[in-house]
Amino acid sequence: MARLRKLGSERHRQGMLRFRITIDRAVGINAPTLRALAKELGRDHALACALWESGVHEARHVAIMTADPERMSRAAMKRWAKDCDSWDLTDDLCGTLLDKSKHAVIAVREWSGDKHMWVRRAAFALIAGLAVHDKQMPDEVFESFLPLIESAAADDRHWVKKGVNWALRQIGKRNRRLMGLAIACGERVRAQGHSSARWIAADALRELRSKAAARGWD
Repeated sequence: MARLRKLGSERHRQGMLRFRITIDRAVGINAPTLRALAKELGRDHALACALWESGVHEARHVAIMTADPERMSRAAMKRWAKDCDSWDLTDDLCGTLLDKSKHAVIAVREWSGDKHMWVRRAAFALIAGLAVHDKQMPDEVFESFLPLIESAAADDRHWVKKGVNWALRQIGKRNRRLMGLAIACGERVRAQGHSSARWIAADALRELRSKAAARGWD
Protein backbone atom coordinates (compact mmCIF):
# COMPACT_ATOMS: atom_id res chain seq x y z
CA MET A 1 0.00 0.00 0.00
CA ALA A 2 2.90 2.35 0.71
CA ARG A 3 4.27 1.59 -2.74
CA LEU A 4 0.91 2.28 -4.38
CA ARG A 5 0.61 5.61 -2.61
CA LYS A 6 4.12 6.53 -3.71
CA LEU A 7 3.23 5.75 -7.33
CA GLY A 8 0.11 7.91 -7.15
CA SER A 9 -0.25 11.22 -8.94
CA GLU A 10 -2.79 13.88 -8.08
CA ARG A 11 -2.76 15.07 -11.69
CA HIS A 12 -3.63 11.59 -12.90
CA ARG A 13 -6.21 11.22 -10.13
CA GLN A 14 -8.00 14.37 -11.24
CA GLY A 15 -7.74 13.26 -14.86
CA MET A 16 -9.78 10.15 -14.02
CA LEU A 17 -12.79 12.41 -13.62
CA ARG A 18 -12.86 12.95 -17.40
CA PHE A 19 -13.75 9.27 -17.75
CA ARG A 20 -16.43 9.45 -15.05
CA ILE A 21 -14.37 7.31 -12.68
CA THR A 22 -15.03 7.81 -8.98
CA ILE A 23 -11.87 9.15 -7.32
CA ASP A 24 -12.92 9.35 -3.66
CA ARG A 25 -10.69 6.37 -2.83
CA ALA A 26 -8.18 6.69 -5.69
CA VAL A 27 -4.50 7.66 -5.51
CA GLY A 28 -4.03 8.20 -9.26
CA ILE A 29 -2.05 5.45 -11.02
CA ASN A 30 -2.34 4.60 -14.71
CA ALA A 31 -3.35 1.17 -15.97
CA PRO A 32 0.04 0.12 -17.47
CA THR A 33 1.73 0.74 -14.12
CA LEU A 34 -0.91 -1.30 -12.30
CA ARG A 35 -0.55 -4.17 -14.78
CA ALA A 36 3.22 -4.18 -14.38
CA LEU A 37 2.88 -4.29 -10.61
CA ALA A 38 0.36 -7.13 -10.78
CA LYS A 39 2.66 -9.09 -13.09
CA GLU A 40 5.51 -8.63 -10.64
CA LEU A 41 3.38 -9.86 -7.73
CA GLY A 42 1.95 -12.85 -9.58
CA ARG A 43 -1.03 -14.90 -8.44
CA ASP A 44 -1.50 -14.42 -4.71
CA HIS A 45 -5.07 -14.80 -3.54
CA ALA A 46 -4.46 -13.93 0.10
CA LEU A 47 -2.69 -10.71 -0.89
CA ALA A 48 -5.45 -9.94 -3.40
CA CYS A 49 -8.11 -10.23 -0.71
CA ALA A 50 -6.13 -7.92 1.58
CA LEU A 51 -5.66 -5.39 -1.21
CA TRP A 52 -9.39 -5.49 -1.97
CA GLU A 53 -10.29 -4.89 1.66
CA SER A 54 -8.11 -1.75 1.69
CA GLY A 55 -10.81 -0.03 -0.32
CA VAL A 56 -8.25 1.89 -2.40
CA HIS A 57 -9.31 2.04 -6.05
CA GLU A 58 -5.97 1.08 -7.56
CA ALA A 59 -5.33 -1.59 -4.93
CA ARG A 60 -8.58 -3.20 -5.97
CA HIS A 61 -7.50 -3.24 -9.62
CA VAL A 62 -4.30 -5.03 -8.56
CA ALA A 63 -6.40 -7.40 -6.45
CA ILE A 64 -8.48 -8.30 -9.51
CA MET A 65 -5.34 -9.14 -11.49
CA THR A 66 -3.71 -11.22 -8.74
CA ALA A 67 -6.73 -13.08 -7.28
CA ASP A 68 -7.38 -16.73 -8.10
CA PRO A 69 -10.78 -17.13 -9.83
CA GLU A 70 -11.00 -20.74 -8.63
CA ARG A 71 -10.92 -19.52 -5.03
CA MET A 72 -13.67 -16.96 -5.48
CA SER A 73 -16.82 -18.31 -3.83
CA ARG A 74 -20.24 -17.15 -4.99
CA ALA A 75 -20.54 -15.10 -1.79
CA ALA A 76 -17.16 -13.44 -2.35
CA MET A 77 -18.02 -12.68 -5.97
CA LYS A 78 -21.22 -10.95 -4.92
CA ARG A 79 -19.47 -9.06 -2.13
CA TRP A 80 -16.76 -7.75 -4.46
CA ALA A 81 -19.35 -6.73 -7.05
CA LYS A 82 -21.30 -4.87 -4.39
CA ASP A 83 -18.14 -3.14 -3.15
CA CYS A 84 -17.53 -1.55 -6.56
CA ASP A 85 -18.15 2.17 -6.85
CA SER A 86 -17.13 2.85 -10.46
CA TRP A 87 -17.71 1.39 -13.91
CA ASP A 88 -14.03 0.68 -14.56
CA LEU A 89 -13.67 -1.37 -11.40
CA THR A 90 -16.86 -3.30 -12.11
CA ASP A 91 -15.88 -4.07 -15.69
CA ASP A 92 -12.33 -5.06 -14.77
CA LEU A 93 -13.63 -7.33 -12.01
CA CYS A 94 -15.98 -9.10 -14.41
CA GLY A 95 -13.80 -9.20 -17.53
CA THR A 96 -10.50 -10.07 -15.87
CA LEU A 97 -11.43 -12.26 -12.91
CA LEU A 98 -15.04 -13.35 -12.49
CA ASP A 99 -15.60 -14.49 -16.08
CA LYS A 100 -13.04 -17.22 -15.34
CA SER A 101 -14.99 -18.52 -12.35
CA LYS A 102 -17.07 -21.70 -12.47
CA HIS A 103 -19.84 -19.64 -10.85
CA ALA A 104 -19.98 -17.04 -13.62
CA VAL A 105 -23.16 -18.21 -15.36
CA ILE A 106 -25.16 -18.58 -12.18
CA ALA A 107 -23.89 -15.18 -11.02
CA VAL A 108 -25.26 -13.60 -14.21
CA ARG A 109 -28.67 -15.13 -13.58
CA GLU A 110 -28.74 -14.15 -9.92
CA TRP A 111 -27.43 -10.60 -10.34
CA SER A 112 -29.32 -9.52 -13.46
CA GLY A 113 -32.36 -8.57 -11.40
CA ASP A 114 -30.48 -7.15 -8.41
CA LYS A 115 -31.52 -3.68 -7.25
CA HIS A 116 -27.95 -2.62 -6.44
CA MET A 117 -26.71 -0.63 -9.45
CA TRP A 118 -23.16 -2.01 -9.59
CA VAL A 119 -24.25 -5.60 -8.99
CA ARG A 120 -26.73 -5.35 -11.85
CA ARG A 121 -24.10 -3.69 -14.04
CA ALA A 122 -21.77 -6.55 -13.11
CA ALA A 123 -24.24 -9.15 -14.41
CA PHE A 124 -24.13 -7.65 -17.88
CA ALA A 125 -20.40 -6.87 -17.80
CA LEU A 126 -19.97 -10.54 -16.95
CA ILE A 127 -22.02 -11.55 -20.00
CA ALA A 128 -19.81 -9.34 -22.16
CA GLY A 129 -16.67 -10.85 -20.63
CA LEU A 130 -17.87 -14.40 -21.19
CA ALA A 131 -18.87 -13.59 -24.76
CA VAL A 132 -15.39 -12.32 -25.57
CA HIS A 133 -13.21 -14.71 -23.56
CA ASP A 134 -14.98 -18.06 -23.19
CA LYS A 135 -14.64 -19.60 -26.64
CA GLN A 136 -16.00 -22.98 -25.50
CA MET A 137 -19.26 -21.82 -23.94
CA PRO A 138 -22.27 -23.15 -25.90
CA ASP A 139 -24.54 -20.80 -27.82
CA GLU A 140 -27.45 -21.98 -25.70
CA VAL A 141 -26.00 -20.29 -22.63
CA PHE A 142 -25.83 -16.93 -24.39
CA GLU A 143 -29.29 -17.48 -25.83
CA SER A 144 -30.55 -17.97 -22.26
CA PHE A 145 -29.11 -14.54 -21.35
CA LEU A 146 -31.25 -12.70 -23.92
CA PRO A 147 -34.42 -12.69 -21.78
CA LEU A 148 -32.35 -11.17 -18.96
CA ILE A 149 -31.34 -8.38 -21.32
CA GLU A 150 -34.98 -7.78 -22.23
CA SER A 151 -35.99 -7.71 -18.55
CA ALA A 152 -33.32 -5.14 -17.65
CA ALA A 153 -33.81 -2.87 -20.67
CA ALA A 154 -36.24 -0.58 -18.84
CA ASP A 155 -33.66 0.24 -16.14
CA ASP A 156 -32.75 3.83 -16.99
CA ARG A 157 -29.73 4.09 -14.69
CA HIS A 158 -26.84 5.14 -16.92
CA TRP A 159 -24.36 2.44 -16.00
CA VAL A 160 -26.95 -0.33 -16.06
CA LYS A 161 -28.32 0.48 -19.50
CA LYS A 162 -24.76 0.81 -20.86
CA GLY A 163 -24.01 -2.64 -19.47
CA VAL A 164 -27.16 -4.14 -20.98
CA ASN A 165 -26.29 -2.64 -24.34
CA TRP A 166 -22.72 -3.96 -24.12
CA ALA A 167 -23.89 -7.48 -23.30
CA LEU A 168 -26.29 -7.56 -26.25
CA ARG A 169 -23.63 -6.38 -28.69
CA GLN A 170 -21.04 -8.87 -27.50
CA ILE A 171 -23.44 -11.81 -27.71
CA GLY A 172 -24.29 -10.94 -31.30
CA LYS A 173 -20.66 -10.71 -32.35
CA ARG A 174 -19.83 -14.30 -31.34
CA ASN A 175 -21.22 -15.99 -34.46
CA ARG A 176 -23.85 -15.85 -37.18
CA ARG A 177 -26.54 -17.69 -35.23
CA LEU A 178 -26.19 -15.52 -32.15
CA MET A 179 -26.08 -12.43 -34.35
CA GLY A 180 -29.56 -13.23 -35.63
CA LEU A 181 -30.86 -13.93 -32.15
CA ALA A 182 -29.31 -10.73 -30.76
CA ILE A 183 -30.83 -8.60 -33.53
CA ALA A 184 -34.25 -10.16 -32.88
CA CYS A 185 -33.77 -9.45 -29.16
CA GLY A 186 -32.84 -5.85 -29.97
CA GLU A 187 -36.06 -5.44 -31.92
CA ARG A 188 -38.09 -6.76 -28.97
CA VAL A 189 -36.25 -4.38 -26.65
CA ARG A 190 -37.04 -1.45 -28.94
CA ALA A 191 -40.71 -2.42 -28.96
CA GLN A 192 -40.86 -2.00 -25.17
CA GLY A 193 -41.05 1.74 -25.73
CA HIS A 194 -39.09 2.87 -22.67
CA SER A 195 -36.52 5.59 -23.34
CA SER A 196 -33.68 3.42 -22.02
CA ALA A 197 -34.88 0.42 -24.05
CA ARG A 198 -35.05 2.52 -27.21
CA TRP A 199 -31.49 3.77 -26.65
CA ILE A 200 -30.15 0.27 -25.93
CA ALA A 201 -31.82 -1.13 -29.05
CA ALA A 202 -30.90 1.71 -31.41
CA ASP A 203 -27.23 1.68 -30.45
CA ALA A 204 -26.90 -2.11 -30.39
CA LEU A 205 -28.81 -2.72 -33.61
CA ARG A 206 -26.74 -0.15 -35.47
CA GLU A 207 -23.49 -1.91 -34.53
CA LEU A 208 -24.83 -5.44 -34.91
CA ARG A 209 -26.24 -4.85 -38.38
CA SER A 210 -23.03 -3.15 -39.45
CA LYS A 211 -20.96 -6.11 -38.18
CA ALA A 212 -23.34 -8.61 -39.78
CA ALA A 213 -23.03 -6.88 -43.14
CA ALA A 214 -19.24 -6.68 -42.89
CA ARG A 215 -19.02 -10.41 -42.15
CA GLY A 216 -21.57 -11.42 -44.77
CA TRP A 217 -24.07 -12.57 -42.14
CA ASP A 218 -26.99 -10.42 -43.28
